[in-house]
This record gives sequence, C-alpha cells and structure tokens, in this order.
Amino acid sequence: MSDARQPRAAQTASADARPAVLSKAAAKRALVRTREVLRDGGRLIRLQPAVPEIRFDLRGQAAGQFRIDACGQAAIRYNPTLLARHEDEFLAQTVPHEVAHYLTFLHFGHRVRPHGEEWQQIMLELGADPRRCHTFDTSGTGTRRVRRYAYHCDCSDHALSSIRHHRVLRGASYLCKRCGQPLRIGRAGNDGET
Repeated sequence: MSDARQPRAAQTASADARPAVLSKAAAKRALVRTREVLRDGGRLIRLQPAVPEIRFDLRGQAAGQFRIDACGQAAIRYNPTLLARHEDEFLAQTVPHEVAHYLTFLHFGHRVRPHGEEWQQIMLELGADPRRCHTFDTSGTGTRRVRRYAYHCDCSDHALSSIRHHRVLRGASYLCKRCGQPLRIGRAGNDGET
C-alpha cells in the first residue's frame, strides 16, 4: 500500500525513517486547528483575537514558535517536518501551545514569563498539557549550530551566542549573574572569539 493510502498513524510511523514532506491537507488541518483554538481561547480571555500570520517555515528541533515583530505583528511558525511526522500529537499539543503564547500576550502583555503561570492556566483551560517542550523524535531534522564569542567580567570568562554578540554590537549589554559587572568582549587579558 502506498503512503498516500495509509492512515495518518501509519504514515507517521514510517515517516521517522525518512525526511517528511508536509502535505497541503496536513497544513490545512493545522490552520483549521489553529483557528479553532484561537476561537475557544478568545472566549476564555473575552476577546476576539485576530488570526496571526501562520507560517510553516520553522526548522530544527523546535516544533513551533510565537513571535511579535518590531511593528507589533503576531506570527505563529510551525515546523513542517515535525507536523508531517507527528500530526495528531502536533495538532493536540503544539498548536494549543503556540496559540496559548499569543493569548497570554493579548491578555497579560509582554511582561509575563513565556511558560509562566498565566500561560499554564490558559493551556489548561484549552484542554492541553502545559508542557514547555515536546517529545517528538527530531532525528534527521537538522540543528542550527550557534557560534560562541568569548566575553569576560571581573570574576570569570563567558561565552555568548552569536545572537547575543550581535546584540552587544548594536548597543545591548549583559551582566554577569555572579558579580553583576557588564560583560566585555574577549577573554580576560585578551580580545577575540572562541
């Protein structure tokens, strides 16, 4: 029997051995599920939330991501490989997880912890398990390797990710949790990258 005729559970089981390709039908089911959860969640927070931009472009090990851009536009990104491999659990867990981030933002603003009590309460009210991480098999999805840059403070050396390093170059600063001093580029006594 070809994959096209197998039930979704059988497709998922065999998909772990090869790269998964997201079908248009699975993407549509994810869009429909996202709208359903948004509708139900809107009732919980007594708002009718706009449907954010929904993209199927997330790579690596993350199943989903909720973002607000600099212009205040909301977007939910889904990992198409993990959706294709684990559709039923993805729709039951990842979709409410990301929608709950959006609802938490709308109801409480940006000053709450991403997986804090407010988010957990919304997850529970949506009927989903308030877990921070998924349990999907991510083998073969590829991971992004982040370069580390050497920084130091008065008490030790530190390694900042390329993301934080570039934020420093644009004016951000980070403090050592131990001594409270600002981190400076390079190792103590010399400058450079690790």
